[in-house]
Amino acid sequence: MKKIILLLSFVFIGISSFAQKLEYETKSNIQYYNAATNKSDSYINERCVLDIYYPKNTKNFATIVWFHGGGLTGGSKELPEALKNKGFAIIGVNYRLSPKAKAAKAIDDAAAAVAWAFNNIANYGGDPSLIFVSGHSAGGYLASMIGLNKEYLKKEGIDANKIAGLIPFSGQCITHFEIRRENGIPETTPTIDAYAPLFFVRADAPPLLLITGDRELEMLGRYEENAYMARMMKLVGHKQTKLYELDGYGHGMTEPAFPLLVNEVNRITKEKKK
Repeated sequence: MKKIILLLSFVFIGISSFAQKLEYETKSNIQYYNAATNKSDSYINERCVLDIYYPKNTKNFATIVWFHGGGLTGGSKELPEALKNKGFAIIGVNYRLSPKAKAAKAIDDAAAAVAWAFNNIANYGGDPSLIFVSGHSAGGYLASMIGLNKEYLKKEGIDANKIAGLIPFSGQCITHFEIRRENGIPETTPTIDAYAPLFFVRADAPPLLLITGDRELEMLGRYEENAYMARMMKLVGHKQTKLYELDGYGHGMTEPAFPLLVNEVNRITKEKKK
């Protein structure tokens, strides 16, 4: 059954006037790898940077790490306007792109950026227990990969289960098509291997909110992949998986999805602070 989102009647839950009156600051082009790693690879040094937008003079706010889309071949870091002025921080991340780097390197970069958030957000006033990971399309794929396959964040000294919530927008759940292309696998050949979030379904994962566009307007069976992910997560015993399909919207479904992301962040934040 389709989940129909009526934007005119949709309201943000838990956005207080206090949050709206906060002052915010942005710091740009922060390198999230260490100095030795940056020195060892000119492309990492150039590309692997992030921006952070955060509320000033307040403490214990939540943070959304946001990965841009672009098929792992294009795009650049974003601080979505729809997420600003909501009382939490946003971290927009650049990662290495194919063909200049193997597409899978983007997953390593995503893990390093999230680890940077865990290790540094308290310095800005944020709560490390309230770090959410999200992104659109390729960015949603990266969010799911590092949240479900614990090995990526483990290499960075972080337990992936400490992520407060995973909210991928129209992310691939099978092996990403750019990784398949690099290996000579046709786009129309579904593959589930170590580069597929579906390969790592597990009961103890962070809360998972999957959001896609309309199944008839989306790209490459994207809704069906996410529906299968939701079903398999529930079958393995995950208690906090939800799937939303945005009726009438195609792959570029970010604007109607942002309120769902904000509500999920506020819902989980409120629960954790009880």
